[in-house]
Amino acid sequence: MNAYVEKLHRIASGPERTIIGLMSGTSMDGLDIALCRFRGSGTGTEAEILEFTTIPFEEHVKDEVRKVFARREIDFQHLTLLNAWIGDMHGRLVLQALDSWGVSPDSVDAVASHGQTVFHAPKILHGLPDFGNATLQIGDGDHIAVRTGIITLSDFRQKHIAAGGEGAPLAVYGDFLLFSHPDRPRILLNIGGIANFTYLPGGKVAEGVFVTDTGPGNTLLDAATRSFFPPKSFDEDGKLAASGRIWPELLNALKENSFLESRPQNHRPRVV
Repeated sequence: MNAYVEKLHRIASGPERTIIGLMSGTSMDGLDIALCRFRGSGTGTEAEILEFTTIPFEEHVKDEVRKVFARREIDFQHLTLLNAWIGDMHGRLVLQALDSWGVSPDSVDAVASHGQTVFHAPKILHGLPDFGNATLQIGDGDHIAVRTGIITLSDFRQKHIAAGGEGAPLAVYGDFLLFSHPDRPRILLNIGGIANFTYLPGGKVAEGVFVTDTGPGNTLLDAATRSFFPPKSFDEDGKLAASGRIWPELLNALKENSFLESRPQNHRPRVV
């Protein structure tokens, strides 16, 4: 049996797995690296965070990504080069984090890498009748695997779209498995680059689970901060927002946006 296939079989058959999760959001402030231990499966899944860090991106990294981020016309050579460059960088940051924690790469079963979103195009936005939902994340998983020597899983949003979703919100499956309560309903609010929430009814059953984007989050806040308060790149602790006042005319104009009248699309997790 191929050594890597044999290792995958051993990981899947074991009572627990040690996995590194990587997340770089549309705010592009840095790479979140979480070292986690998982036990069980399905609704019996248990997760424990062993270590966590955020390694900030240097400004030149953000500048390179912004050349292609959410742009319909780009330099495709630059996009192609970025895909490999960011993957290798994420691999180096994983090794840096492991070294700081005193953890050997050999003790990690897998890396789960989200990648850096550079364009999100659900059909509700692009409106082209011949095309479905689409999204694009860069940061090649093969480069992470080769750099770290750790099996790497990636392209989660592509899998979500292939299964009929929009590629976002994506956290509902983990939310359901880890945070459902036997009796009480819960709402989990995530204010990332784009804000979204997950509604979990009590009972740990998938029926009734609801997830939807609610609109812009830190993406516009960070852009406004960079534009009006240089050299700041984000509103630390919300101090700028707390010092401001509501502009009723602007608020009312925003509330008239047709998005607020649209019926959200719900994507339930398929529990296996």
